[in-house]
Amino acid sequence: MHVPDGFINAPVSAATGLIAAGAVAVSLRGARRELDERTAPLAGLVAAFIFAVQMLNFPVAAGTSGHLLGGALAAILVGPYTGVLCVSVVLLMQGVLFADGGLTALGVNITDMAIVTTVVAYLTFRGLVKVLPRTRRSITASSFVAALISVPAAAVAFTFLYALGGTTDVSIGKVATAMIGVHVLIGIGEAAITALTVGAVIAVRPDLVYGARGLTQKLKLRVGGELVDAPDATPEPAPVAARSHRKVWLAGLVTSLVLAGFVSFYASANPDGLEKVAADKGIDKKAEEHATADSPLADYGVKDITDTRLSGGLAGVIGVGVTVVAGSGIFWALRRRRTTDAGPASTDSVSENA
Repeated sequence: MHVPDGFINAPVSAATGLIAAGAVAVSLRGARRELDERTAPLAGLVAAFIFAVQMLNFPVAAGTSGHLLGGALAAILVGPYTGVLCVSVVLLMQGVLFADGGLTALGVNITDMAIVTTVVAYLTFRGLVKVLPRTRRSITASSFVAALISVPAAAVAFTFLYALGGTTDVSIGKVATAMIGVHVLIGIGEAAITALTVGAVIAVRPDLVYGARGLTQKLKLRVGGELVDAPDATPEPAPVAARSHRKVWLAGLVTSLVLAGFVSFYASANPDGLEKVAADKGIDKKAEEHATADSPLADYGVKDITDTRLSGGLAGVIGVGVTVVAGSGIFWALRRRRTTDAGPASTDSVSENA
């Protein structure tokens, strides 16, 4: 759903740029409360993983493909404020290095893909976990539903922005119908990826999942056919918390590199939901060439390397590397500042109340 330059006019693009800048500023402050010794190492990796999985377009219907947006996944794994920053880092790397998503449309893309998806997904997720039993299955199921809803929500947001500042004369009703319809299907893929990832992390290290905070203390056990609260003093939290983050981090990094460097070659070549709707409805009539179209990594390939598989794989590996370095640098800096300003006791208190 990366919006290119020329789809939205300058005034609305500028307005969304201000909204995005304000949201990022608020998120920088909020992330300082969310990041701790558990989430800080994971946040940069989450950004890199989202970058990698976004290269894996999957077919949906009628010659259309979709890809992960990532707002739900990031919010549930590392928190909503940090999640906004994770997706924003990905969008910035994609726009500057890979000519994916217009630079003048960066505010539109951050507003739509980072802010809307993260906020909608996390509010949905929190609402569900409050009424469902605190089990690993319910956390995973809530992740699925939250991710599913976040994608058509982003489609609605794009339609609204297009209604305000679209550069072509196309019926908004037709745009809304087409965008929401195809993105409901894409949302199913987003939901599956999000639930599988969250479920996998919970199975290994539930303490690393922001949305599952307190899960080990409130775990439900089935006794005599009924769900009851597990005892508060369980032997599991101590050894789990004592394990190093390194194995999980390395496993996640290797997975991201494999997905971007190898699996991405087999991704669907069909246009994604927005591209398909834009072509079918004429939204793309005034699309502009990307400002970094001559980038050495434009279109997810390495310039002057003729082998398509090698070129795409190297570009994916470079993208994962740059994203994890940039993201980790930002999140570690925020974590260090949080520790300096507030101290560990305050961190624990805010984390539990978030």
